[in-house]
Amino acid sequence: MDDSPKDTNVVTSSEMNSDGSTHQTPEELVARAIAPIKRQFLRPPPPSRTTQNDAVSSPDVNSKQSQSNVVKEKKSKRQLKREHRQEKQSALNLCPGIAKTGDVNACSYKDKCRFSHDIQAFIAQKPVDLEGDCPYTQAEVPCPYGLTCRFTGTHRDSASAATANVLKKSSEVNGLSKDVQKLLWKNKMCFTKADAVIKSLGLVGTKSKIKKSVDKEEDKVVSNGFQAAGETECKNVTDNSVDPSVDASTFSAADEMDCETDELRPSKKAKSVVDEKGSNVRLNDDVLAESDRSLKIHPREKKLIDFRDKMYLAPLTTVGNLPFRRVCKILGADVTCGEMAMCVNLLQGQASEWALLRRHSSEDLFGVQICGAHPDTVARTVELIDKECTVDFIDINMGCPIDIVVNKGAGSCLLTKPLRMKGIIEAASCTVDKPVTVKVRTGYFEGKNRIDSLITDIGSWGATALAIHGRSRQQRYSKLADWDYTYQCTRKAPSTLQVLGNGDVFSYLDWNNHKSNRPELSTCMIARGALIKLAVTVNVHLQPWLFTEIKEQRHWDISSGERLNILKDYARFGLEHWGSDRKGVETRHFLLEWLSYTCRYIPVGLLDVVPQRLNWRPPSYYGRDDLETLMASDSAGLGM
Repeated sequence: MDDSPKDTNVVTSSEMNSDGSTHQTPEELVARAIAPIKRQFLRPPPPSRTTQNDAVSSPDVNSKQSQSNVVKEKKSKRQLKREHRQEKQSALNLCPGIAKTGDVNACSYKDKCRFSHDIQAFIAQKPVDLEGDCPYTQAEVPCPYGLTCRFTGTHRDSASAATANVLKKSSEVNGLSKDVQKLLWKNKMCFTKADAVIKSLGLVGTKSKIKKSVDKEEDKVVSNGFQAAGETECKNVTDNSVDPSVDASTFSAADEMDCETDELRPSKKAKSVVDEKGSNVRLNDDVLAESDRSLKIHPREKKLIDFRDKMYLAPLTTVGNLPFRRVCKILGADVTCGEMAMCVNLLQGQASEWALLRRHSSEDLFGVQICGAHPDTVARTVELIDKECTVDFIDINMGCPIDIVVNKGAGSCLLTKPLRMKGIIEAASCTVDKPVTVKVRTGYFEGKNRIDSLITDIGSWGATALAIHGRSRQQRYSKLADWDYTYQCTRKAPSTLQVLGNGDVFSYLDWNNHKSNRPELSTCMIARGALIKLAVTVNVHLQPWLFTEIKEQRHWDISSGERLNILKDYARFGLEHWGSDRKGVETRHFLLEWLSYTCRYIPVGLLDVVPQRLNWRPPSYYGRDDLETLMASDSAGLGM
């Protein structure tokens, strides 16, 4: 463009090679994973933050040394608890009941209330209202946050907030009731169906040396090159010889639930059931196989979901929250799934973990993703979700690469323990009649893939769909996804198991290539591509940027104003979900987290080569207007 800023005295990183030569071709830049931006839009890179900090702090070396010598005092749990209690009793923490009505006598707890009842002190210390309108005022309903709302000046009247509460409850479901939470806190929740399934599968026992021996043998299989899980593992389970040196300090989750039995975990040939007289009857192989067939729900008895050619928004930790999914759903996503929730935290009744299961009324095909390390924990969790939540399917995460998850034996760690995978999938699928799906990676170590050797078994264990992220746990999110291996797994999958691909879907060309190369692939999950490519159409109707490119089969050059509109809608949805009070507004860090992805998008009109690849590193560049230049910044301070 003629009006784009230029600087003839600047030699940018994209114009200069490491050896000092200049004028790289677009092909050379692409080979180095650098985005080939048109030369008229390039700009000098901004000074690094470390250089700026050194320049500011270098004149005063003594003060810098004195600051480094300051040791932050570590507070005890008692001090933190006391400070937390005092913070709740401060004037800024006004009682929610009083804030809604403005009446001091509205609180039913009276003097026993943990919050402040001083309205005048709260108003004196309350920060100035933010610019804009209250989201509930725009919806023409009273604000449920009343005086604590950061947009109080835009409230039209002081009517009761009951209408707003009803509106919020009707638009969002899967909340945790207080009665259920108290039962979970006291460990008095009954899991009749899950416990029966676990017992029928022979997965009950305390201090099991057999379980420890199985895990040891599985680790041996992994170290020998990830051999297929077949005859060797079955032999290890039925082998009764136990190494006396094996430490039995690791127990299953059922042990932590105060299991009363003292028997060892029975092997496959030593299962027993309780007859009508209450006595244990040992079953032989024929009777056992018949009972397993009667207990296990046949896949055709489950409500099946056809994922074929559907736009599936993958579960996204932190950024895949309800407001973001609500935006994506309104914008065209067909299938949405909640953020990964840990089974142990759900069974403990943690409200923050249960918030990850919430569902908006616009999500007509919605699933939740859980992560657990033991069959009994997962079985109890799926039974609890089936009772208390409204979901269409339950996804089990067996591919999370995060250390804190893997170190607990969950996520990608399960890829090294196929027998544990079998127990978890069978226990979950037999406990509920809803479809159970599984999300995995290619393997634990790079170059040692193993899902292809398990994919037939995964279908027979009860899973209705399998999503494969084309990277190993060791890769994390580095390098490109291995779609050739995903195609290989698709060829080996049984007809009853739907296979979904995941990884680096960033344009409609990527989508077309994956679907044309392997028609048996049900669909492709869209994850980081949805975070980076999301915008608003010109005709006011909201459409997902990447989803629209796929449907309309074209590269879409979105303006900065249209990209800003989607951020405004996300902010409005966020205020409706998290609240318009002080704590709700502070959740803007979710928006900043999303912006850390959107800044990686490069407008189509600025590129010499299209489409943009997910692994390209963009150099510093000017946009076609000031807003587009601002959106290219990776500085979170600009969004505060």
